[in-house]
Amino acid sequence: MPSVTQAPPAIADIASVECEITARCDLACSHCCTLSGPRMGHGTMSLDDWRKAVDDIAALGIPLVQFIGGEPTLSPYLSALVDHALDRELGVEVYSNLTHIRPAMWTLFERNGVRLATSYYSDDPAQHDQVTTRRGSHARTRANLVDALHRGIPLRVGVVEVFDGQRVKEAKAELRALGVQRITIDRARPVGRAADPTAPEPRVSDLCGRCFHQRAAISPDGEVYGCILSRHLPAGNAKREGLATVLTGTKWAEITARVPDARNACTPADSSDCDPASTPACLPKYPSEEH
Repeated sequence: MPSVTQAPPAIADIASVECEITARCDLACSHCCTLSGPRMGHGTMSLDDWRKAVDDIAALGIPLVQFIGGEPTLSPYLSALVDHALDRELGVEVYSNLTHIRPAMWTLFERNGVRLATSYYSDDPAQHDQVTTRRGSHARTRANLVDALHRGIPLRVGVVEVFDGQRVKEAKAELRALGVQRITIDRARPVGRAADPTAPEPRVSDLCGRCFHQRAAISPDGEVYGCILSRHLPAGNAKREGLATVLTGTKWAEITARVPDARNACTPADSSDCDPASTPACLPKYPSEEH
């Protein structure tokens, strides 16, 4: 396991790393920033590659790892990686769509130090299913969300506005009535399936607002960037170079210097589906909420 006693200035404030342990997902959400879907694979990162990345996260003093996708519960590595992260005394969050949760997954989620996150789009099943493009997804997600609450699993839910007329406020009210304490509201960002086909790449203003400065992400193939929205700004590859090498390298520092630090602009509440890291985001033109 790498040993780093003090993180370099370029990564000293990184609070979390999003590990995209698979690109496979049972849904194909219309706004998905990672282009995940049922026909996608798990990527080229092996279990050992992911374990080494988790070792680097811990050694660099980064306190939290998110296992996301795609749908992380479809990865054959999820259980082993949660065990490994907890052994390294890291906080763990699993960001799942909660449509299909096997009994073994509930046991995993109930472990001390693990928390759960999901996305919810409307109190109207038809609207929710319109976003996920899968009929019945609303009923399954809602039922498993309620189950998670009954089990006492720490949970946060992000409501993302994808289209005009979407019942975002009603969804928030329903979640509150169910007992969800952590609710975030955001709008879909123009990346991935929601990207502007006329734009060559996302603008910095379209990003999550904390890219590179306070978070990092690793793709299923090991590419390292500032968050799952900034895939067009790769700084290296964790599989080939090692995460610690990338995060302490000159390219990471150079990209970080180019990306405006949201802390110098504003401090609204955290975003949601585009922000599994659950750290503050900056989006002055759209008021996110968390209560």
